[in-house]
Parts: sequence; structure tokens; C-alpha cells
Amino acid sequence: MNALIVVIVLLLLFLLSAIRILWEYERGVIFLLGRFYKVKGPGLILVIPFIQRMVRVDMRTVVMDVPRQDVISRDNVSVKVDAVVYFRVVDPAKAIIQVENYYDATSMLAQTTLRSVLGQHELDEMLSERDKLNADIQSILDIQTDVWGIKVINVEIKRVDLDESMVRAIARQAEAERERRAKIIHAEGEMQAAEKLLTAARILTQQREAILLRYLQTLIEIAGDKSNTIVFPLPMEFLNMIKSEIEDEGRPGS
Repeated sequence: MNALIVVIVLLLLFLLSAIRILWEYERGVIFLLGRFYKVKGPGLILVIPFIQRMVRVDMRTVVMDVPRQDVISRDNVSVKVDAVVYFRVVDPAKAIIQVENYYDATSMLAQTTLRSVLGQHELDEMLSERDKLNADIQSILDIQTDVWGIKVINVEIKRVDLDESMVRAIARQAEAERERRAKIIHAEGEMQAAEKLLTAARILTQQREAILLRYLQTLIEIAGDKSNTIVFPLPMEFLNMIKSEIEDEGRPGS
């Protein structure tokens, strides 16, 4: 009787040690006598002790911070870049069998790829074309991690830090660019004003009366509300116009 109880207890312990519970986001990679057997889960599964061994694999998306990297751009500017990589395991068997530690392997690969891709671009491209650089890095990582059963979902460059000297140089460059644009706008305005003045002058030269009216208008603007006496020259065109009017009135039949 005692022997039977001992056997029952041992069987219960054996069954309890064989029971494994995997969450919905977990899978179990089963090895039978050292060889890959199958992937099980989620839910309740049985793993035969001493014969089978199970390795848990998390199937959720992993958010991995890429350590700050020192990158030298194509135009020889030294920058420090922070990035984040989003990936998940899509093939648990490959993630366990093909690489020793898929998380560390993906992290190291992300660091080297980040330096390699950014080193092929100039600083202006790093600052203005992040979406394109993110897509390029994600594509390269996804191809290289496919053999590990890893799917790289997204890559985001968080920060691009510059040395203080480079920040000052960029500020001076931006200021020079603003001054250049201001001078161009001013020159274009002067050119347009000159063209308008030239057109107005041509119209005035075709109509003598228009010149006279413009002259009188200018005199009114000069006088304004001032009480001082203003001496101004009388243009010969004005006198010739008056003379011409007098001669026309003095002619017979006028």
C-alpha cells in the first residue's frame, strides 16, 4: 500500500513537472533529445521531463533603444545619433536555433547599420530627410534579420546632436542665407519699381498735359501746410505750352 502511494505521488509530481502554461503572446520551442521537435502554444502543453526541453519565445513587438552612435557624415561632420527599433519574432524556431540571442544580435546589427547608412549621407540630409533614412535602415535590417525569424517593423531616428561649434556654424550659415534672400527680394523690388517708373515716364512724355498736371501735383505736395515761401523754377515746357495756347487763340478762326 505504501509503495502504491509512493508511485502515485511520483506520477503526480511527474505530471505536474510536465505541465507548462503559455500565454497568448508566447510560444514554446520544443527540443526532443537535443533535436528540434515542434513549436507549441499558447495554452496548456505537456513537456516530458528529461526527454524534452522547452524554450519560451515572446511574440510581442519589442521596442529597442539603439545606444547613441558616433557617426561621421559624408561631408565629414561628426554627429551623435539616437534611434529606436521596433521588431517582433515571426518564426520562434529560427529565433532560437539560428542565432544565440536574437535581441542582442538585432541590437548590434541595428547599431552597425545605423552608422553605415548615415555615413553615406550629408548632414543636411540627416536633418531634413529622416523619413527616407528611417525607411532605408528598416529595409536593410528587415532583410538581414529574416534568417533569424525576426521582422523589423519600423526604425525611428530620435535625435541628431551636433557639436557646439557646428551648431554655431549652421546658425551663421542660416543667417547668411536669410540676408541673401532679403537682398534678392530688395533687388527684385527695386527692379519692379524701376520698370514701373520707366513705363510711367514713357506715358508722360507722350502727353504734355500729363507732365504739367504731374508738375502741379508735385508743387502741391511740396507746399503742404507749410507757411514758408517756396521759390521754384518754372519749367520751359510749361511756358512753351502757355505760349502755344496763346498763339492758337490769336489765330483767325480760332
